[in-house]
Order: sequence, then C-alpha cells, then structure tokens
Amino acid sequence: MITAEYCQTMARYNAWQNRSMRESFKALGMKELEKDRGAFFGSMWATANHLLWGDQIWTARFDGGHGPDGGITDSTKLHDDLQLFLDDRLRTDERIIRWANKVNHIDLVGPMSWYSGAMKKTMTKPKALCVMQLFNHQTHHRGQIHAMLTAAGAKPDDTDLPFMPEA
Repeated sequence: MITAEYCQTMARYNAWQNRSMRESFKALGMKELEKDRGAFFGSMWATANHLLWGDQIWTARFDGGHGPDGGITDSTKLHDDLQLFLDDRLRTDERIIRWANKVNHIDLVGPMSWYSGAMKKTMTKPKALCVMQLFNHQTHHRGQIHAMLTAAGAKPDDTDLPFMPEA
C-alpha cells in the first residue's frame, strides 16, 4: 500500500511546507493570524494549532512517545504564543522525520489500535492507513492555511511535491 520511502518523502514535504508557513506567520503577526477567516477552525492560528496537535497525537501513536494533553476540542488552543508554537512546530517536524527515517516495511503492516477521543471508542485500522491519515491531515489543513495566508497577502512557498527542494 505505502512504503517507507513514501513516509520519508512526506515527512520531508511536511517540514518544507511548515518552514514556509512559519516564515509567513512571523511576517504577518498574531493579529492577522487570529483573525476569523471563515475556515473550519476559523483562523489560521486555530487551524495551525489543530494541525500541530494532530501531528503530535498521530506521531505519538507511531513512535510510542508523548502526545499532547487534551482532546480535539482543546486542539485549537494548543499554544497562545507565536514563538512557543514555532519552536514546537519545528520540534514536531523533526520528530516526524526521525520516525520516518526509522520506519521499515514491516512497521506499516498489520492492524493498529488506539482510543479515539473524537469517536469515544477504541479504533482498529490498518497501520498503513493510519500513516496515510497523518500525512493527508497535514496536507488538508495546511492547504486551508495556505489559502488564508495568500488571501492575507503572504507569499508562502509553492505546495507542489515536484518543487520540493532535494535536501
């Protein structure tokens, strides 16, 4: 279904896109980031916090490490300080890259079980599908953020995979 190389490529893509997002966030400032722009979570800030929270939840499930406290309803309030968010975003991106660089074929095979606070029950799905969820969730919400950044006058990087820098 998916490969270790897919995980490594998508982890690099995630980090590349988040570098661009971080630079745009610094240029715009909190007032613009917190403005309700009609997105599912309202603002760029709430969406970015939810995205980071989701990355941390899924990565903890994969690497056995610690995930964020609180449930999905708290996800949009993960951070209230831009620099703390930016630092945590960078750490999380590096954590995802470390995990992806260690993953092998057998790590992507078989079932994975976890308790879903959103569904209020234990879920079991194929591991590969759960990994795809991590990367799909990132792309979905970062696409929303990219659109809001562009509308706010920021100039984030292109989002096309073929244009990702090699290193």
